[in-house]
Amino acid sequence: MNEMEKYLPHRDPFLYVDRIEVTNEKEIIGYRLYTDKEYFFKGHFPDYPVVPGVILVESMAQCGGAGLKKAETMDSEALFFLATIEKAKFRRQVRPGDEVRFEISNDRVSGRMIKQSGKAFVGDEMAAEASWMCITGSKEEM
Repeated sequence: MNEMEKYLPHRDPFLYVDRIEVTNEKEIIGYRLYTDKEYFFKGHFPDYPVVPGVILVESMAQCGGAGLKKAETMDSEALFFLATIEKAKFRRQVRPGDEVRFEISNDRVSGRMIKQSGKAFVGDEMAAEASWMCITGSKEEM
């Protein structure tokens, strides 16, 4: 089991965070290296592979949730589901071989709701940004 599998219920091929480096009450910083082996490259512009924007947003949300669990801000058994996505903007393509740094801000965290915003960078270039809300709870509550 890799470290992210301790914090996320997602598994290959839908686990989009490799590691978390910073977790505190204000921010989370994590990374993902997108390789040419990603399943979505086979059908998403196969002659010019780019990471789909929706995958970048999902990656940011996974990074945010994993960071909260790693910081023990959320119960380790809690599930979180996207409820809203707002202000998503895509500024640079992410290609095979790009390592993306996710910088996530915890805008509001409570027992039933997480409001976060984030930016995805390749090097110093912003690739995407968005804000989102997740509903949280136990399996029994969901």
